[in-house]
Amino acid sequence: MSETHTNWKGIGDSKCDVLLSLIPEEWRIPLPLPPPSILPDVTGHIRQYLSSKEVEITETDAVDIVRKTSSGDWTCRAVTEAFCHRAALAHQMINCLHEIMFASALLRASELDSYFAEHKEPMGPLHGLPVSLKDSIHVKGIDTSLGYIGWLGKSQPEKESQVVTDLRSLGAVIYVKTSVPQGSMSAETRNNIIGYTPNPRNRQLTVGGSSGGEGGLLALRGSSVGLGTDIGASSRVPAGWNGCYGLRPSTGRLSYEGIASTIDGIMLPFVVGPMATQVSGLELMMRSLLQTEPWRRDPMVIELPWKEDKFMKMHEGISGKEKMAFGIMIGDGYVNLQPPVERAMRMVTHAIKALGHKVIEWKPPSHSAGNDPYFKICFADGGKAHHSALAISGEPSTEPILGKEPFPEGNASHIIEANIAVRNYRKKYLDYWNSTSEITGTGRSVDAFIMPLAPFPPPRPGQARYLGYTTIINALDYTSCAIPVTEVKKDIDQYPVEYSSLNEVDQAIHDDYDPELSHGAPVAVQIVGGRLQEEKVLAFATGISQQLER
Repeated sequence: MSETHTNWKGIGDSKCDVLLSLIPEEWRIPLPLPPPSILPDVTGHIRQYLSSKEVEITETDAVDIVRKTSSGDWTCRAVTEAFCHRAALAHQMINCLHEIMFASALLRASELDSYFAEHKEPMGPLHGLPVSLKDSIHVKGIDTSLGYIGWLGKSQPEKESQVVTDLRSLGAVIYVKTSVPQGSMSAETRNNIIGYTPNPRNRQLTVGGSSGGEGGLLALRGSSVGLGTDIGASSRVPAGWNGCYGLRPSTGRLSYEGIASTIDGIMLPFVVGPMATQVSGLELMMRSLLQTEPWRRDPMVIELPWKEDKFMKMHEGISGKEKMAFGIMIGDGYVNLQPPVERAMRMVTHAIKALGHKVIEWKPPSHSAGNDPYFKICFADGGKAHHSALAISGEPSTEPILGKEPFPEGNASHIIEANIAVRNYRKKYLDYWNSTSEITGTGRSVDAFIMPLAPFPPPRPGQARYLGYTTIINALDYTSCAIPVTEVKKDIDQYPVEYSSLNEVDQAIHDDYDPELSHGAPVAVQIVGGRLQEEKVLAFATGISQQLER
């Protein structure tokens, strides 16, 4: 047996030591922190280690950061150093980083400052903006482990994801890569390298996944904007469960070229999408990345530039200048919503009505008819790629969804059958959507629909039992944006005394709920549009979020 095979834990520990060594001594904090039961929320705790200027910079949204760096009010160096400092603190609190690139980031920031001094203009629309990346996104010369110990040290020096090259051309600064679960296929973030990443809003709860480190870093304001990926909930859930925003674009809108995955070659691939502390950050990232015309370098990207006129028209419409109609889905008939999520849905319903729009009950074809073939497609290899990655080091699996051993692979006939089932389901769903034109009163079908991210707010570890509300969007390949709505309120978010469960899963989710423990946790929903409707969905997310804040 090889040394690697017998010493996987030592390799993981060494990686953690390397990460710590890349954090300057003056940025290190006394550890361990008080236990989560004593200090659950560390989002305010982090400020004591920062200067007032660093707090100001890191708590500014991405759009305003770029405005200041592009005008010369702030130097790129000062902005980058502030975010590097706060990201270092965040990692020490919640284990949210896989890779630290502070030295190269500060060098890049200084180069951008020199460019501005010489040319009297910014390098691009993201001039000096620190952008964090999910671990699966390749950066030249930097590890991409995808949470696997066996992948450490196997980086390809010249390999870089196309989206990273595009970000650099826009003036962005790349400074960290964030934690993921093994294989990037879980609604929690745990691996044998950095351990468990908890939710910084309540460290007794999960941060979500698979872009969990990204969500946690955003919540701690160690980043204002970053990139995650999504195959079932992977960017929307960790965004929403951390009180932030996350966009799941449709397949082919942004480049996924050169991003690591153990699930490839399937009808329902991962997509890359922005996550941010404010919805305006999502818009900034989409507009900027599409400006680079990624379809010229990635054959899988559709030639579809950012449609500013569409965005503005939809923004004016949601603001009340045009009568619109929205579908509202309170439950999917398989798992009911825990009380805070149901309250969040009703808050969004009220906000839409307050804007002067019509709301109808969304009753589409059964989601199980789309989710069942979706899972067959995603796991068609029987977990073979995942377990092969584990076998490199001999480490154990941390992901229950992929089991301790590979399971039977789907054959070609089974995969074709599942693909056809998804295609047929998409047609049924579209037919239902079109049929709503008869009841909207606008002369057209609903403009978008709203549904939960999950039937629960961020749960305790091991209790993310059902993600059917998000996986169905991937099966349909619709555009979806997670937005924060409220927080759990223990005094009002209570189940009725008499509760009738729909099934065993629903009963387990009912029994999991602890309003005392979850008090203050973020509650989010998702706004869903059709395929390639990113401008429309972002406009609606902006308008609805603004109304919720009034």
